[in-house]
Amino acid sequence: MNPRTVEAPIDFDPWDYDVQEDPYPLYARLRDEDPLHHNERDDFWVLSRHADVARAFRSEDVYSNAMGVSLDASAWGPRAHQTMSILAMDPPDQTRMRSLVSKGFTPRRVRELAPRIQELTAQYFDEVLEGDLDWVADFAGRLPMDVICELMGVPPADRDEVRRLADLLVHREEGLRDVPPAGMEAALTLFGYYADLLAEHRRNPTDDLTSALLAAEVDGERLADGEIIAFLFLMVVAGNETTTKLLGNALVHLASHPEQLADVLADPDLVAPWIEETLRFDPSTQMLARHLLQDVELHGKVAPRGSKLVLALGAANRDDRVFSRPDDFDLHRPPAEVAQLVSFGGGRHFCLGANLARLEAQIALAELQRRVRGLEVHHDRAVRVHSINVRGYAALPITVERR
Repeated sequence: MNPRTVEAPIDFDPWDYDVQEDPYPLYARLRDEDPLHHNERDDFWVLSRHADVARAFRSEDVYSNAMGVSLDASAWGPRAHQTMSILAMDPPDQTRMRSLVSKGFTPRRVRELAPRIQELTAQYFDEVLEGDLDWVADFAGRLPMDVICELMGVPPADRDEVRRLADLLVHREEGLRDVPPAGMEAALTLFGYYADLLAEHRRNPTDDLTSALLAAEVDGERLADGEIIAFLFLMVVAGNETTTKLLGNALVHLASHPEQLADVLADPDLVAPWIEETLRFDPSTQMLARHLLQDVELHGKVAPRGSKLVLALGAANRDDRVFSRPDDFDLHRPPAEVAQLVSFGGGRHFCLGANLARLEAQIALAELQRRVRGLEVHHDRAVRVHSINVRGYAALPITVERR
């Protein structure tokens, strides 16, 4: 008779490269065995079940954003809003800031980007979409950054450098449990760049987001320069990196399922479900931190007031209490299930850029579907980004066959 297998105690370490390679088995254990988990070494708590995460998004009086959303020590604290803008605020500051920012970052401004996104997509595909290419370097890492830069009024000559700095912001060195020195330096450089950009737009206003933010006014209130710079800084991370990773993850998972790949290549109406299932199955943003304003008592444990707590979005999106066969990538999944994904957060902090991310992905992947008849992802040569918050690829070699 075989002895009963006893699993080792759960050690959820989001800085560990092995965990970053595939966190999903560990997420399953967290949901089933320890749904309010305490990481004693780094002193933070983790919620992993869908119901708990969704409830936390709607309970800002308990789960505060005011200390930031990152586990990194240098990004956590009462000054987190200086780099993460509205993501690191609670009402009434968050309400005021969102109201002012929304004056510039309007649904109309996002919709009006569609023709330019289509134009950029066609331009890049004309250049690279033949035979072998690196999907990230040649396309997915370029399009979102160019869209954000056009939105903000960043000149084309500066965009490669802004992209390089943004990559340094999210990368984490193995064994280092904080933002590496290169990331710190990149942040300072970007702040200086945005200060100069703001000064230029004040002298010469244009029809872009930066000028709109300078002009935004609600009840006689306007945005301070530091508030605008923080929002532009947030856009580079939240509006660029996450969409790049979404585009990469979409190809990786679809190509791993040949029958579903064939379905998509035959039916353009499946592009939208492909995007939504990617957002559920392997979201770009895996976790967001919160600061507890009250004790949280769940599942026989108490996370005390003042604690740091992580909402594990990647775990919640695989909860079998909500999703049937949650570990299967299935673009034919019932829409009622897909509607439950928490990839863009919820409540007051539902992602302001969700519509833009979906628009970019829809245009890019629909154009890919239209142009190719075959697609292969070379998983053995793919290089994963190492980050505690963002999940995706730094390099993704693929081979395409044009129609």
